[in-house]
Formats: sequence, C-alpha cells, structure tokens
Amino acid sequence: MQTGPQASGAEAVVPETPTPVTLTDKAAMMVKEAMKQENLTGHGLRVGVMGGGCSGLQYLLDFAKESTEDDFVSEQHGVKVFVDPFSAAHLEGTVIDYIDDLNGSGFKFNNPNIVRACGCGSSFAT
Repeated sequence: MQTGPQASGAEAVVPETPTPVTLTDKAAMMVKEAMKQENLTGHGLRVGVMGGGCSGLQYLLDFAKESTEDDFVSEQHGVKVFVDPFSAAHLEGTVIDYIDDLNGSGFKFNNPNIVRACGCGSSFAT
C-alpha cells in the first residue's frame, strides 16, 4: 500500500532552497523605490560578489529582468532577489539593510562570512 503524496495522486512538494541573503524591510522599500524611478517594472534585484577591491571581493547590486537557471531565487517584501551560486557561497547568511545616518546613506551588507575587510566597507574576503 502506498502512502504519502504519491498515493493520492498529488505531486511531491519540493522544499524551497534556503535564500543566501535576506533583505530588511527598509532595504526592500529602497529597492522598490529605485526600480520605480528607473521604470523597471517586473525586474528583480541581483545580489552578488565579484573579484576586485582591496580585499579580493566586492559586493554587486543590480537590477535584472529574469533569473538564470542556476540562481537562488526568492521574493522578500515584494522584491524578487536573484543570487548566483558563486556569490551564494560568499553571502550565505548575509542581511542587506539600508542605512541613513550622519555618515551617509546606502545599502549595508552584514555578512557573517567576512574574515578580512577594508575600511570602505564594500571590499572583503571570506
């Protein structure tokens, strides 16, 4: 006798892949505002890392119309977020916030994987 989803004819539910990064509500609000200003309806936020900077890697934020086949994809606070596998390995557990204080405003990456970072805050090593 079969049990579980196959017995009833329903398809098995595939668990959702954990998202490597998390957007705060404030960060998502600022992303949505930027997309609105740029007329990017239906786009998502591409979060990544690329080689460069004084510590070896630097953060990348960009808008993308679609995800790629290998991307980690999530929707957070109404924003589609795309992260490629290479970047996901360096960003696992990262929280992206938007800060507006006396030192300026912008997106802040709280990355628990950093072993070395430079003073600018946008270059790091894991």
